[in-house]
Amino acid sequence: MHQVELRFDHASRASQTHTNLSAIRQSSTGLWVAGDETATFEHLTWTGDHYGEQRTFRLADYVSLPAGPEDEADIEGLARADGHLWLVGSHSLKRRRVRSKDLGKAADRLATVVREENRFILVRLPLHGETPGPGTVLSGKEALTRHLRDDRHLAPFLALPGKDNGLDIEGIAVVSERVYIGLRGPVLRGWAVVLELRLEDAGKGRMRLREPYRKHFLGLGGLGVRDLCPDGDSLLVLAGPTMVLDGPVRVVRWRPGPKRQEVVPEDELEAVLELPYGLGCDHPEGLVRLADGRLMVVYDSPSPARITPAGGVLADVFTI
Repeated sequence: MHQVELRFDHASRASQTHTNLSAIRQSSTGLWVAGDETATFEHLTWTGDHYGEQRTFRLADYVSLPAGPEDEADIEGLARADGHLWLVGSHSLKRRRVRSKDLGKAADRLATVVREENRFILVRLPLHGETPGPGTVLSGKEALTRHLRDDRHLAPFLALPGKDNGLDIEGIAVVSERVYIGLRGPVLRGWAVVLELRLEDAGKGRMRLREPYRKHFLGLGGLGVRDLCPDGDSLLVLAGPTMVLDGPVRVVRWRPGPKRQEVVPEDELEAVLELPYGLGCDHPEGLVRLADGRLMVVYDSPSPARITPAGGVLADVFTI
């Protein structure tokens, strides 16, 4: 394993994008990255010894966002396929954090659940080189959660915040016309869930489901999906805790089959890599298979040792 620097500009450091990285994909000249605290995504170019020369793109410049251009979209996954860049929000509700030692105020915040509409988006943008163009979005009346309201497995979790084992998307991979959506939660008696979608244009910058979604259940030993990454005819799954916990975190390989619904036990998933994690820091969040076959991992809440003097952050690169 070795490390490589991802260097961000002053505005991104001020908005803490570099310490809230949640998604990563390779481009022809560098990396596409996203954090989960803004409504933007970034491109970093390989300079020869680090990724930098950052360009920032506002989602609202390319699609219509339900809550407007400024509210965070909580982007948790990126995919790049067939000349398009895909971005997916967490689709999760949020419980207020405790910020006071006053017991009454703390209890009130823990009883407050918030829905932020920009989180409920799935976006597809055409790429012209390393520049995106106006795209299409699945949101509003066609938002994925609307299709899950009567789902016998997932409907009971739609009213729960993501960090309470409620619905929480944290990964996307696109293979041909199949869009795989990985769920950090819910985890159902130890089984993680991946949704498979087929989408089509609906006009006026919108998308819709072309056919009913499919569900796949993966035996990840109680872990949820933290990211997905194509690897030939397989998918690499970054598996980590669904709740607010530090670890364990690992990468496994899954070969999706043709069935409408699969139940894949743990012994049918290929173990690839055990990942390091910290206590209260260094949470693996983004995964990409590089062109040379190595695996790059970026971390949310990086430890101070990962922050560089130039204002960048260190990612890990593994040979597998």
